Amino acid sequence: MRQVHPRIADWFAGRGWHVRRHQAEVLAQVGAGHHVLLAADTGAGKTLAGFMPTLCDAAEGVLADGLHTLYVSPLKALAHDIQRGLLAPVAEMGLGLRVEARTGDTSSDRKARQRHDPPHVLLTTPESLSLLLSYPESATMFAGLRYVVVDEIHAMAAGKRGDLLALSLARLQGLAPDMRRIGLSATLADPVGFARWLAPIGEDAALVAGEEGAPADVSILLPAGQRIPWSGHAASWAVPQILDLIRAHRTTLIFTNTRFLAEYTFGLLWDRNEENLPIGIHHGSLSAEARHKVEAAMAGGRLRALVCTASLDLGVDWGDIDLVVQMGAPKGSSRLLQRIGRANHRLDCPSKAVLVPGNRFEFLEAVAAVEAVRAGTRDGEDLRPGGRDVLAQHVLALACAGPFDGAALLAEVRRAAPYADVSEEEWGRVLGFVSNGGYALRAYDRFRRITHGRDGLWRLSHPDLARSYRLNAGIIVDADMVEVAFRNGRALGRVEEDFAASLGPGDTFRFAGLDLEVESLREGALLVRASRRSAAIPSYNGARIPISSHLADRVRAILNDPARWDDFPEDVHEWLAVQARVSVLPRPGELLVESFPHQDRFYSVFYTFEGWPANQSLGMLMTRRMEALGLSPLGFVANDYALAVWGLRPVEDPAALLSPDILVEEFVEWVENSYLLRRAFREASVISGLIERQMPGKRKTNRQVTFSSDLIYDVLRRYEPDHLLLKAAWADARQKMTDVARVAEVLDRAQSAIRHQRLSRVSPLAVPTLTMIGRESMPAGAADDELLLEAEALAAIAMGE
Repeated sequence: MRQVHPRIADWFAGRGWHVRRHQAEVLAQVGAGHHVLLAADTGAGKTLAGFMPTLCDAAEGVLADGLHTLYVSPLKALAHDIQRGLLAPVAEMGLGLRVEARTGDTSSDRKARQRHDPPHVLLTTPESLSLLLSYPESATMFAGLRYVVVDEIHAMAAGKRGDLLALSLARLQGLAPDMRRIGLSATLADPVGFARWLAPIGEDAALVAGEEGAPADVSILLPAGQRIPWSGHAASWAVPQILDLIRAHRTTLIFTNTRFLAEYTFGLLWDRNEENLPIGIHHGSLSAEARHKVEAAMAGGRLRALVCTASLDLGVDWGDIDLVVQMGAPKGSSRLLQRIGRANHRLDCPSKAVLVPGNRFEFLEAVAAVEAVRAGTRDGEDLRPGGRDVLAQHVLALACAGPFDGAALLAEVRRAAPYADVSEEEWGRVLGFVSNGGYALRAYDRFRRITHGRDGLWRLSHPDLARSYRLNAGIIVDADMVEVAFRNGRALGRVEEDFAASLGPGDTFRFAGLDLEVESLREGALLVRASRRSAAIPSYNGARIPISSHLADRVRAILNDPARWDDFPEDVHEWLAVQARVSVLPRPGELLVESFPHQDRFYSVFYTFEGWPANQSLGMLMTRRMEALGLSPLGFVANDYALAVWGLRPVEDPAALLSPDILVEEFVEWVENSYLLRRAFREASVISGLIERQMPGKRKTNRQVTFSSDLIYDVLRRYEPDHLLLKAAWADARQKMTDVARVAEVLDRAQSAIRHQRLSRVSPLAVPTLTMIGRESMPAGAADDELLLEAEALAAIAMGE
């Protein structure tokens, strides 16, 4: 069994540490020729465990020139943080390892040099790795690769970035057959499933469980001398108390669920920051320069607090952080565990976190999340078959690297777990699509990207296509963004084009923690200057994070355990007690529906607890069925916990609105005739390379891309309805955009356990949902005062005051 090299063991001992059992076990398993998945708590030294075989190789002097180890992470910030954290130990051990990062922020000169003179250790992202594999020299560059470390595997494997990474790993295994894969994560709900994903098909990955760490210290912040709001998500009531927490700790990391809330929360804190405490902001729309600057300030201990989004969720290790604050609901226990783990990043030291609920349902969700964390329960997305649009992109990438044999590439692709089920027929359709766009598009030369030669090999139809591919490759399809910059050229980041188009000279907005005044919009850039006037905050079209099924089940259990309520704040206890008296509370396994009149309208509230995407989809489907049944629907509103519909006539039989055939008839018709399928098709077209967004020196606008994709969509719907991209779009619409699996859960409950309560007035439980009516399209936090007034008026009716 391979042992830790004495030089490395001495380095640990010199810091008062010891090599942990799981670190030594990873080394032993890799030394025995196995792939390894390490599931260990935050602060357990996973990064050093992942690099232990590399460090030992260096200490033993067996490293050759060239690329030895590849480290893949989901975040650019994480790659740069690992680079900072790895350079010092490597230097102190005298190992002579060259360690470099390669991300979208890396200069083109450095990227070019890395392809011909790679470091021993390269830190990168799935997208950058895929691009590297598209170069002819990739076969030489990766031939000597020994290890690939996949960090935060749970954050990638279940989505399209994981599909791309799985395909890239299969290619790397072909180029370097002896390469071993090492996966790392702190929050795996299904370690066995992720181990199967990590290993090539036909091989196994050994599972290594890390040593248990100190239990986290997690609490819920409550309003001082006031009630928890009925509605809203910004938790602006907590700002004075959060500033007190910042003062009482060395460094505080404040997580929000959206970029809007990051800017909004930062602004609230800064407006009350009379002591000028150094507080920063970090999110994905800021410029690379701005992000690197704040990351360096955090690493150097120069900030007292940092407001951030998921851009810092994963693995970033700044040792001086001693408190994490979660603004709003955490939405999942695994996500919360990741964020909590950023504080006191040591296994034997408890991480400290405070949850700040924005409303009463979020308080219940926070209670459920704290219980899940204390129980060590993980949740997360399920693994799924790989996207065919991603497969098409991968085929084009390998064609850029050089000619390939179709049968050999299929065998390689099938060794990636998400693509193990690709049939010969489907593979032929993928090759046909990349070759000519498919049957309905094959007459157009611009879709001819690869050609089948007489030698039986596939190759690029024209060398210029390689440059075009590299300009457009990637999995994340962002909305059109406009750069925000000062007149001197200093870039602050990017805002969405729709928001920029709504601004004119003299208008103000808040971005990167600054109040800015627009000077002009020209050449794709928003030129600004600093302002002291109050400002709007840009709203971003990012995905909404739904509450996990696990947390939703815990919330339902809390609602049905009155003995627990005595521990809750008085206003929450009263809210639930009056609900139990005037109506009922939703039971586990049951679908509660409340119907009541209000202001000359008839309302029905469905307490599904299935998350916003599923409830939004149900609202669209149910109002269509209500129309067909003559109930004259007027609208609906959804949140994570409930769906409210209203109309001119009452719903007498809610089960009739939720029969299973709604997914056969109304669902298909709705999706096919809504923007959802067109949007999913547009994304699949961009990912697959059918539509190019980026041209040399020019980027197509979102309107241009939409126009092109809509034309192609209409042609395929008419002439080739089973086209590869239409199927890919349907898969996305079902899974990501409509969350049809959770919709089906509601329909199942409706058939077996629906409970319809007819009431004479709005119920207490319905108040948070009804308060959203007319506000659902507004950014979170934008109308807190109005929400408060409206909620109090509704609450007075519901509580019988």
